[in-house]
Formats: sequence, structure tokens, C-alpha cells
Amino acid sequence: MTRYVYDFADGSRDMADLLGGKGANLAEMTRLGLPVPPGFTVTTHACREYLATGEEPGELGAQAAHMLAELERRTGRELGGRDNPLLLSVRSGSKFSMPGMMETILDIGLGDESVLGLAKATGRERFAWDSYRRLLQMYGRTVLGIAPELFDRRGSNDDPAQLVEGFKKVIRDATGEEFPQDPGEQLYRAIQAVFRSWNSERARLYRRREHIPDDLGTAVNIQVMVFGNLGPDSGTGVAFTRDPATGARGVYGDYLPDAQGEDVVAGIRNAVPLAELERLDPSSYRQLIDHMGTLEHHYRDLCDVEFTIERGTLWMLQTRVGKRTAEAAFRIAEALVDEKLIDEDEALVRVGGTQLARLMFPRFEGHAETKPLAHGVAASPGAAVGAIVFDSAEAVRRAATREKVILVRRETTPDDLPGMVAAEAVLTSRGGKTSHAAVVARGMGKVCVCGAEELTVDVEARTLTAPDRTVLAEGTVISVDGTAGTVHLGSLPLTDSPVGRFLDTGERDGALTDAVTRTLEHADAVRHLGVRANADTPEDAARARRYGAEGIGLCRTEHMFLGERRSLVEAMILAEDETGRCSALDALLPLQRADFAGILAAMDGLPVTIRLIDPPLHEFLPDRTELAVRVATHPTTHDERLLTAVERMHESNPMLGLRGVRLGLVVPGLVEMQVRAIAEAVVERLEDGGNPKAEIMVPLVGTVEELRIVRTAAERVLAEVADASGLTIDCPIGTMIELPRAALTAGRIAEAADFFSFGTNDLTQTAWGMSRDDVEASFFPAYLAQGIFVTSPFETLDRAGVGRLVRIAVEEGRATNPGLKIGVCGEHGGDPDSIHFFHDTGLDYVSCSPFRVPAARLEAGRAALANRADGASAAT
Repeated sequence: MTRYVYDFADGSRDMADLLGGKGANLAEMTRLGLPVPPGFTVTTHACREYLATGEEPGELGAQAAHMLAELERRTGRELGGRDNPLLLSVRSGSKFSMPGMMETILDIGLGDESVLGLAKATGRERFAWDSYRRLLQMYGRTVLGIAPELFDRRGSNDDPAQLVEGFKKVIRDATGEEFPQDPGEQLYRAIQAVFRSWNSERARLYRRREHIPDDLGTAVNIQVMVFGNLGPDSGTGVAFTRDPATGARGVYGDYLPDAQGEDVVAGIRNAVPLAELERLDPSSYRQLIDHMGTLEHHYRDLCDVEFTIERGTLWMLQTRVGKRTAEAAFRIAEALVDEKLIDEDEALVRVGGTQLARLMFPRFEGHAETKPLAHGVAASPGAAVGAIVFDSAEAVRRAATREKVILVRRETTPDDLPGMVAAEAVLTSRGGKTSHAAVVARGMGKVCVCGAEELTVDVEARTLTAPDRTVLAEGTVISVDGTAGTVHLGSLPLTDSPVGRFLDTGERDGALTDAVTRTLEHADAVRHLGVRANADTPEDAARARRYGAEGIGLCRTEHMFLGERRSLVEAMILAEDETGRCSALDALLPLQRADFAGILAAMDGLPVTIRLIDPPLHEFLPDRTELAVRVATHPTTHDERLLTAVERMHESNPMLGLRGVRLGLVVPGLVEMQVRAIAEAVVERLEDGGNPKAEIMVPLVGTVEELRIVRTAAERVLAEVADASGLTIDCPIGTMIELPRAALTAGRIAEAADFFSFGTNDLTQTAWGMSRDDVEASFFPAYLAQGIFVTSPFETLDRAGVGRLVRIAVEEGRATNPGLKIGVCGEHGGDPDSIHFFHDTGLDYVSCSPFRVPAARLEAGRAALANRADGASAAT
């Protein structure tokens, strides 16, 4: 027979899957001998069966009745009895904490007769009738589905007995039935209501946001009521074994005399600091501190507790491993190592890359009460204040005068790069976490909020209109919170990040930076995955190295063609013969050589993977529409030639057109120019006594024949430069795996490759058939709301689809070439969950923006420990 009900004394904290987190922890406190009001838990299994069939499991009723009878025997009271009645609370409790998302019903067992017995037993008539009122209100809303406002309309009659009659009438009028006087019926219908609340809209929304599976179900905890509202010697409170904001040891929490726990949560009365309890009730205070010490030592972690004092008797109602800020997480983990409660492995497991990322960037101080002007997608963390500008040129102009600016666009393009560099933050009304603005901003460590659709951006009028119709002209100061995804009018106070300052300068700043340093050092000691950075300038490369990068996994050469060099690219495109084209390429060569020499110097001794030009050439030409207007209004020979070239090169879907390796194969001399620039930069570094380790990566390869042709041309140029210099040039040549065909034919492509690097951005686009710049603003919200996506596949790798392509490519590539080095350089290279997948798949390294390098180092260490733990479990 399946067991659906467990007495608290029969469970343990290891049974959270079955008993839920709250039930498992109540059981654990009971086992520890702490003063827990007795009760029992109905399992998550029972909930799942009820939700699947619409009926309780057949054995549940008898098992619950048996447990109830045992409760009555132990307490010497009868549920709903006339004299000193037993009353119960019915609370939800899923495996993962979902605060406030599901239902609670208190004072089960009260009725027209038992309320009189409660008044007599406690000597507090008003308390008894108020408890009955609470039950009617909770039961009516939760079990019977009555709108809360129907109870609110009854007012707050000072006589709770009269209010009870009013609430009973509300139930009668709304449902056509009387409030049940049978306490058994109250209990069983309350259990069913908690089951149903698992699928309430707010619970489902919360689970989607927190990535909690929908099929877990909730347990139900039935517990003897204890009351903190029985006079000045009673009360209720919450307490933490350490400060959840900073991690410091001490006495933290709130206490509310003569109140029930719901009053604390609702915030309807002002609580006093927990330390005040020592004066009000010294005995209960000492017991509480002792019990909290027991719990922290037992759980080996910060615990938070809920407690009630009923007429001088302390009761422990709940405990759990407490939620904490990112700062507290690091400080507590390392403090527990020093106290020898956990080891460094456990300390690393208890923190995460996402938490570390939050600590690296500036933030606003105390803007919780400042109403946001608009909300968007938190695309790149941090906080920034500046004047609104609507184009790149204006951003550069104002920034040159030391004015702080915020670049506001509907969406950004590569043309906006100078403005993004100049701005403190980027704000767009379109796009999501993997849009152009988000990806580039994260790479530069710029604050970014994308997809703020509530805002109307009028670039022509140079205005920004908020949802409340406030119109902001260019130059208006706003504050952008890239961590919260909010935009605020005016200037909010900023505070620096000590962790960001430490990573940039090495300057330690107390306990937090010490804790972060120790954690990262241990992560580096245990991880197997290397961590590189995506960097396109010597400055980015130097920063990446300071942040612990072990090389550059992606150096994008196309970013080097913007700005003043654009005219040389235009000249190459417009060249009417080989002489003109070679002239343009010759002019680009020394510029590219200097770029590569600077990056190789910044990363001296570490590998630098340089990707040959990837995007379509038309991206380096003016916008087609703007150019056509210019030609129509003020024609020039140069613009007419440009327009002809733009029209000739126009593609309906350029990202699947003439780009990457295809461009190198049809534009003579382009590959050779870039390879020569790399080779000559290597020679320059060698002659200066450096140790350059350049690698050449060919993008968008779909067949081995493409790679072989490019490789032959590259090797010829490398040999020419080596012969001319008399030096040995060792530049491995590999390819990006960013097309499904490349992944599926990786065994053949590996014949001509020294390394693979997965370009998971394009691999995700081509595998799903979706443009990341478009879909996030169109149907992604609907897909997330309907549960089709738990998270964006551009944010966290789709393991079932794209991940399978990655596994196939790794297996078949190494079957052909056992020494094949394999990494990843897409956005997923900095995503914590994806890093664990890449570790499990056997990649050699991940590469991400410099600002994500510390978090990637940490997650790579955690992935190694998780793999070790999985192996140990399998062995046993």
C-alpha cells in the first residue's frame, strides 16, 4: 500500500522530494528535539495523483484520519471540540521554496460551538472570535474561491463576533451553502484547495520565472495551531542565524508581540528588532538563540526560522536554508570553511557564477521606492546615469566633453558601435538578451536594458516617450539599471562594486573580496575547462587577462574595419579591377597587423584565436534606403557607385548568404591579406622577444572542401612570411562549427582542422530556424508564457537539440583527430548552465566576454565538482 501521510517524527530533511521542503525541515527539527508543534505531512505524490485524476488517492482519507486521531490523543484535545478545541493550520510546501505562491488556511476546526470553547479555554473572547473570522476569510477565498473584495466590503467592524456573522453571510450568498461546521470536512477540503493551488496562475508564473518543474506537486503540512496573539507574553517572529544581506554573524530578525505570523508577513504592524526580545522575554530569547545555533551547526549553513511564543512557551514553526544576497553567499561560504563546518569544495558548490556577476558591477543605492519610468529586459548588469542621446555621433561628441550619456535606440546595429563605446549604458525599445545591443554591451561591460517596449523612441524628433506620456528630449538625464531591467527618470545615487574594483586593480577591500578571491582560486584548482575571452582590442585583451582569462577564444576582425577604415572597405568593394582591390587590401594590411600585434602583446604566451572576417560585406556600406534618398536629393558619383554596389550585394537573408568562408572564397586576396597581417604580427612579436600564440579560425564552414581551399591559401602565406623572416611561424588553423551540416559532418571537417570552436549563436539560429534579433521581440514572450521555452535557447543552450549537434561534432571530430582541441565562443560560453553542459561534453575551453570570465571560471570549477559527485554516486 502506498504511504501518503507521514508524521513529522517519521520524516527527515532528505525527503524533500516526497515531503516538500517545509515538511522535510519540520521533520528534521522534530528529530533534533526542537519544540515543534506536532503534525503530519500529506505527500507530493498524493498531490500529483489528485491533480491527474481530480480525486484523492483512495487510501489518503484513512491514513489522514489515523494521523488526526493520533494528534488528538497526543494533545488531549479534539479537532473542533467544544472544550479547548484542537485547531490546525494547513500549509503548502513544495520541494523548492515558492513564498506566497500557494495557499494557507489557519484555525481549521473552529465553528459556532468550538469558538465558544476556545474563548473559555484562553479566557480571551475577542481573540477566539477573531480567529474564527480569519478562518472564514481564508477558507472562503481559498477553498470556495470567493473574491477577496467581497469580504473586504464588510468593513472592519470592531465587534469580531458580528464580523463573523457578516462573513458567514458572504459565504452563503456567494456559494449558496453554509460554512461547514464539520471540522473534518473543513480539513479535507482545505487539503484539496492547497493541492489545486499548485496550478494557480501565480504559482505557474513563479515556477516559469524560477525554472521550477511543473510536475513536482506540493506537499501539505497539517500542524497544531499555536498562537502568538494571546497577550503581552505571546508573539511571533522571524530570525536569521546570520545577516542575509552581508553574511555577518549576529542577531538578525523581527519580533511582533501579541500577533500571529500572518501579521508579520502582511506587514500590517511594525515589528521590533529581534534583539528586543531579550528584554521582553529573556528565557524564550535564550532558547531561540540556542535552537538557532543547533540548526546552523546541523544544516551547516545560514538558516532562517519562523517561531511563535504562546504565553511564554517557544515553538519553532519552520526552518530552511535562508535566502541571501550574492555578497552574503560568498562571505558565509568561506566563513563556514574557517569554522570547519564545510570544506572548500562545498563552499564552491554553494555559490554561483550568476551571483558573482551581480557583484562585479556598480549598482544604485536604495531606489526600491523609486517608481521606474519603464521596464525592459535586464540584458547587461550594472547601473549607469547619463543624458539621453539618440545616435552614435552625438554620443561620441558629448562623451568627448566628459558628459555621461545613455545611447537610446529602437535597436542597435554595428554602426552604433562607436556610440556604444562612448555611452555609459545602452537602452533599446526592441530586442532581448541576445540581441545585438545585449551581446555587444555585455562584451564591453556596458550596462544595457533591451526590449523596453513601453518606451516610444522617435529618433527623428529626438524624443523618448514614457508610458505615462512623459516626453523626454535629448539631454534629459535618466538612470538605467541593467541588473533589474528598469529605467528611471533623473539621477539615482550610484555605488561602486568592490569586487569589480578588485578584479580590475587587485585592490582587496575586506571580507567580500577575500571570500571571492578564495572561491575563485579553488575553482581554478579543480576545474578542467579552460576559460578564454572574446576580445577584439588590446584593451579588452588586457582586461580579460586581469580577470583570469587563459587566452582569447574569439577575436572578431570585422570590428576592426569600422570607423575611419570603412572607406578602405568601400574602396575594396567598389574596385573595378584587381589593381584597385589590391590597393585597398594593401592599405588595410598594416592596420590589421598593428591590431593583431597589440592583442598578441596583451596576451603574450597565451593562445589568441583570430576569426577571419565573418559578416556580409554590405554591412560595411551605408544603409540602402538612406543612400537611395541621398542619391535622389544630392547625387554624387561616389554615392551612385555605392548605391550600385549596395543593390548588387543586397540579399533577402544576408546572414545565410555571402559571408564567412564564402566571402573569402569569392573575394580574391581577402583571406591572404588577413593571414599575412596575422603572420607579420607574429613575426613582430617574436622579434621583440615575445611569445605569440596566434590561431586562425575560418567561420561558417559547411563542408571540408571549403576549409581545405582556405587552409591551402593560408599555409602558403604563412610559409612566405616565415621564409622572408627566417622565423618559425606556428599558427594552427581551425574552424567554427556554427551550421548543423558542419556538426553532422564534423568527422570529415576534422581532417582539415587543428581545432573546432562552436559558434553557438549561429548554430542555435540555424538549428531552430530563428533570427535571434527578431523572435525575442515577437513570439518569445508567448512561448515563455505557454511553457514552450523555459528560457531562451539563445541564453541557455538547448541541450536536446543544439546540444545533441555539439555532442555529435565532438565525438565524430575526435574520432577522426584524437588531438582535436575544441572550445565554444558563442554567448553560451558565459552562461552558467551551459558551462556545465560543455564540461560534461568534454570541451577543452569556453570563451566569453571579459566581464563574464570570473563567473565562467567559477562555474567551470563547480561543473568539475558536480561531475566528481555524479561519478562517486554511480560508483556506489
